[in-house]
Amino acid sequence: MWEKIRQIWKSKDIRKDLMFVFAMLIVFRIAAHIPIPGIDVSGLKDFFASNQILGLLNLFSGGGMENISIVMLGIAPYITASIILQLLTMIVPALERLSKEGESGRNKINQWTRFLTLPLAALQSYGFINILQRQSGLDILGSMSSYQFATAILTITAGTVFLMWLGELMSDRHVGNGISLLIFAGIVSSLPSALQQTIAVFDPAQIFNLVLFIIIALITIAVIVIITEGQRNVPVNYARRIRGHKAYGGVSTHLPLRVNMAGVIPIIFAISIVLFPPMIAQFFVRAQSAFIANGAQFVIDLFANQIFYGIFYFILVVAFTYFYTFIVFHPQQLAENLQKQGGFIPGIRPGRHTEDYIKNVVNRIILAGALFLGIVAILPIIIQPITGVSTMVIGGTSLLIVVSVVIESMKQIDSQLVMRDYDGL
Repeated sequence: MWEKIRQIWKSKDIRKDLMFVFAMLIVFRIAAHIPIPGIDVSGLKDFFASNQILGLLNLFSGGGMENISIVMLGIAPYITASIILQLLTMIVPALERLSKEGESGRNKINQWTRFLTLPLAALQSYGFINILQRQSGLDILGSMSSYQFATAILTITAGTVFLMWLGELMSDRHVGNGISLLIFAGIVSSLPSALQQTIAVFDPAQIFNLVLFIIIALITIAVIVIITEGQRNVPVNYARRIRGHKAYGGVSTHLPLRVNMAGVIPIIFAISIVLFPPMIAQFFVRAQSAFIANGAQFVIDLFANQIFYGIFYFILVVAFTYFYTFIVFHPQQLAENLQKQGGFIPGIRPGRHTEDYIKNVVNRIILAGALFLGIVAILPIIIQPITGVSTMVIGGTSLLIVVSVVIESMKQIDSQLVMRDYDGL
């Protein structure tokens, strides 16, 4: 480990890239503490601490939401736009053809993603400010004129665009994905305050619970690393072909099928669905019709129930894991490419039989990946009653993102070190 750090520090280009990324993350953290003009932020931290759903969104925004900062939405609108474009690419033939045009096609799709981020950011900023006013009872919108309200929405939207630009600048340095690094910084930034609260309320009689919490956290991180890096290697042989006096092919390799192909996307999908009903119900709590008001309150109370929330959340994550994998993974296309390249799976006929075999293998390993993501999503609900530590909660989703970002960044840095070794030779 220390040898790897020494190699990274000795490489001037990598050292400069890392320092640039750290500087951009510092800029992001500064922006997360700059409130938008005309907003009263007093009492909001307690409100976010008592609201699990908005507390989760605040975690991903790096604490910017509880401060009503200029970057309160984080890069959530950009992620939503990316998911929408990715799904449309699988459905709309024109977008599918564009995605296969190489670098130029991907650049056009990225440009459309940026354009779609703007209206999504404006819509989400309007919705969140209204929800904060209705839920907390704070006079946020009432004290603002129409001009101030429009300025606040414009400022929040500009903050999202600013973070999107920072993410792309960091991605160009090839030491990790910029958007993922911003999410990583937002999650890690909440750890010092949680640790401070834990120390402040620490009771020596609860030392066993604290040790149990640390053990469970370490085991969770180890399991996340194993599942994230886990893959099923399907053997593939390539037939030997003779052209003139030269022979081509005749090699044996493998087809890697990852256990967790969908990454954290199913959890993001599930969070969007779980947040939607109580968020909409908040607008009808004060309705004049008693039936509508009682129905809205029932929905809010239902999703506030930890048992219902955990079961519903788990089912959604498992279902979306299968759904997303079905969209992005195409066994038929994979089988056709193997057949065109002269490859085959030993004991399996090329064509339809290969497609069915790959499909069956994927369905089996995805079950493990789906259950893993479901357990990771509801991990805080399971662990908190066991350990009794309420100031520090093991956010399975947060750990999954942090571990994935660290692994991805280390792989990119390793690839740059290997490239520089070849340049030296």
